[in-house]
Amino acid sequence: MNLLRAASTVSLLTLASRVTGLVRELLVGAGFGASGLTDACNVAFRIPNLLRRLFAEGAFSQAFVPILAATRERDGDEATRQLIDAVATVLFWVLLVTVLVGVVGAPVVVWAMASGLARFDESVLMTRWMFPYVGFMSLVALSAGVLNTWRRFAIPAATPVLLNLAWIAAALWLAPWFARVGVQPIYALPVGVMVGGVLQLALQVPALARLGPLPRVGLTPARLRAAWRHPGVHRVVRQMAPALLGVSVAQLSLLINTQIASHVGVGAVSWLSYADRLMEFPTALLGVAVGVVLLPQLSAAQARDDAQSYSALLDWGLRLVLLLALPCAVALLVFPKALVAVLYHYGAFSERDVQMTVVALMGYGVGLMGLVGVKVLAPGFYAKQDIRTPVRIAIAVLVLTQAMNVVFVPWLGHAGLALSIGAAALVNAGLLLVGLRRRGLYLPQAGWRGFLARVVGVTAILGAGLAAASHLIDWVALRADWALRIGLLAAVLAAAALGYFGLLHIVGIRLREFARRT
Repeated sequence: MNLLRAASTVSLLTLASRVTGLVRELLVGAGFGASGLTDACNVAFRIPNLLRRLFAEGAFSQAFVPILAATRERDGDEATRQLIDAVATVLFWVLLVTVLVGVVGAPVVVWAMASGLARFDESVLMTRWMFPYVGFMSLVALSAGVLNTWRRFAIPAATPVLLNLAWIAAALWLAPWFARVGVQPIYALPVGVMVGGVLQLALQVPALARLGPLPRVGLTPARLRAAWRHPGVHRVVRQMAPALLGVSVAQLSLLINTQIASHVGVGAVSWLSYADRLMEFPTALLGVAVGVVLLPQLSAAQARDDAQSYSALLDWGLRLVLLLALPCAVALLVFPKALVAVLYHYGAFSERDVQMTVVALMGYGVGLMGLVGVKVLAPGFYAKQDIRTPVRIAIAVLVLTQAMNVVFVPWLGHAGLALSIGAAALVNAGLLLVGLRRRGLYLPQAGWRGFLARVVGVTAILGAGLAAASHLIDWVALRADWALRIGLLAAVLAAAALGYFGLLHIVGIRLREFARRT
C-alpha cells in the first residue's frame, strides 16, 4: 500500500469535509453573527462533540484500533470479527445509558461547560436535541476503526461531509421556515446535527457489509453478558482507562477554556469557535489524515516486532508534517485577516467580529505545528499499547495551559485562551518526541538537517509573500465586492501553493519521495 496515496485520499476527503464545514460556519456567521444565541448554540454542540472526542474518536479509538489490528495480524479475520461483535454489543448498551443521562442532565452539563452564558436556557434545550449525536458518532467511530484496519480509508474520511451538508440544509431551508412559523431560527441547527449523525452512521453500513457480515449487536441481557466475557473486550476496557484519562485531560482543558470564555464577554465563545474551525482545517488535512493511516500500520509493525519499520513510519510522518504544516502555520500568523474576512465577513458578521476572530486565529497559529505533530507522535505510543506516557504528558500540559491562561487572558482576553492552547500544543509535541527518542522507538533517518533547512528557507519566502499580500490589499473594505475578494484570495493562495512547491522542487525536495509503501 502506498502510504502517501492513502494519506492523500484521506486528506482530500477531509478537505471536502473542511470546505463544507467552512460553508457551514459562513452561513451561521452571516445569519447569526457572534451573539448570545450563537454562543448558546456553540456550547450546545460542543458538549456532544466533546464527548464524541472523549469516547469515540478519543479513548475508544486509541484503545480499539491497535488491539483490532494486532488481533487481525496474529489471529486472522474470524477471531477479529468475534472481537468486533463483542465490542459493538458492549458499546451499544453503554451509549444508550450515556445518551439518556445526558438528555436528562443537560442543565447540569451546560452549567459545567459555560455557566456565564447569556442565553443559558436556550443552550440547555439545544443540548437536549443534540445529545443523541454522541451515540451515532460513537458507532461511526467503531465502524471507522474496522474500515481503517482493513485499509478502507475513504468512507470514514468522507463521512463528516454529511454532517456539514445536513447543517447547511438546515441553515438554508429549515431556519427560514422556523422563522415563518414563529420558532427561533437557530433551533434549526440542532435538527441538522441530528440528521447528520443518522446519515453518517447509515453511510458506514454498505462499506462494512462489503467486508463481510455486519457487526452483530446483542440486544438481550444474555448477549450483553456473553460479550462482556470476551477477553478482547476486557483488553479494550483496560486500555481505555488510561486513554480516557489522557483524552479527558485534553477535553478538560477545552471545558475550562469554554467556561472562561463564557465569562469574558458576549461573542467570545463564538469568536473562538470560528477561529477553531479555520485552525482545524490544516490540523485535519495533515495531522488527522497522516495519523489515521499511521496507527494501523504502526500496530501491524508492532505485531511483527519490526522495530526498523516502526521507526521509519514515524520518520515518514514527521517529515510530511513539517513539509505541509509549517507553511500553514506561517499563513495563519501573517495572513489571518484575509482568511477570516473572505470566509466570514458577510451579513451579521461585523468588522469587529473579524478582528476578534483574527487575534484568536493567530493564537492558534502559534501552536499549529504542535497540534498537527501530536497526531503523528501519539500513535507511536498507542500502537505499542502504551497510553500512560501520553497521559502523563497531557496532565503536565493541562497544568501548563491553565498557568498560561492566568497570564494571557487578563492581557489578551479570548485570544489569550487560543494562545495558551497553541503554546501548550508545542510543548506536548516536544515531550512526545523526546519520549519516543528515549525509548528507542524513533531513530531519525539521515538527512534531517538539510531537509529542515530547505523547508524553513522556502517557508520564509512564502511567509514574506503572504505578508505583502495581507498589507497591500484591504480585505475588510472589499466586503461589498465579494466576488473580487474571493477571486483575489483564490489567486493569492494558488500563487503561494505553486510558488512553495516550485521552490521545494528547485531545492531538491520531491513529493514522490514520500510515496512510501508498506
